[in-house]
Amino acid sequence: MSGKVYLVGAGPGDPELLTVKALRLLRAADVVLHDDLVAPEILQLIPPRAEVQNVGKRAGGKSTRQEEIHFLLVARAAAGLRVVRLKSGDPLIFGRAGEEIEALRRSNIEYEIVPGVTSALGAAAAAGIPLTHRRMSSALVLLAGHCASENWGEDWKRFAGSESTLVVYMPGQNYVELSGRLTAAGVAREIPCAIISRATTPQERVYRTTVAELGHAPHLPAPTLLVVGEVVKFADRDLVEKVSLVPEPEWSIESVFAGETQGR
Repeated sequence: MSGKVYLVGAGPGDPELLTVKALRLLRAADVVLHDDLVAPEILQLIPPRAEVQNVGKRAGGKSTRQEEIHFLLVARAAAGLRVVRLKSGDPLIFGRAGEEIEALRRSNIEYEIVPGVTSALGAAAAAGIPLTHRRMSSALVLLAGHCASENWGEDWKRFAGSESTLVVYMPGQNYVELSGRLTAAGVAREIPCAIISRATTPQERVYRTTVAELGHAPHLPAPTLLVVGEVVKFADRDLVEKVSLVPEPEWSIESVFAGETQGR
């Protein structure tokens, strides 16, 4: 009897942003194939009996080929196992879930998608930035900094409206080039932007600048994303250019899953 694959979003880093369903599936998994950026605290929630494998893709480092990931998903599920494909953020946003769904369909493997908090939402919330605002931003655009398309310039021009908030995933470290790409797309040089590093974790850092000065920004630890737009003016000033101090919760994720409210 064939097993099943669950494409699960792990959220941006904070274990408490996992959905209850994601936590339940992690605890019941026979196999977990996870991205490199999934927080260690989330991986600790996986039971010791489960097979756990890092199948992440990192620029300049060891990476797992997408075809190999497809093979592992199909082979483990065909063996009757419950497979969790654990992706940082949301599986359907820059997570190659579409390719994996195609592979599972070709092999007649049952699958289910479990959404997660995507990094743009988690990072903006942690930094106090509203991604839309009725007087400043009427559109939200999610872009990939490492774009496979040769026509990225035309794509960015189409999306970079004056009343849009742009969130650039995987912006890389070449901020001079990124500043040039934004201005070439029509984004005004004085528009504020923020680099958010390790969002929702105790190591979170927020650096606020402008499109014109983006090239002088420090290289913050990955993962990072870039928020561009007038809404960045709302960033919490107590967090900008500082390490965010996240207090210890009065309750545990285990007690939430069990329906308890210890310490409340």
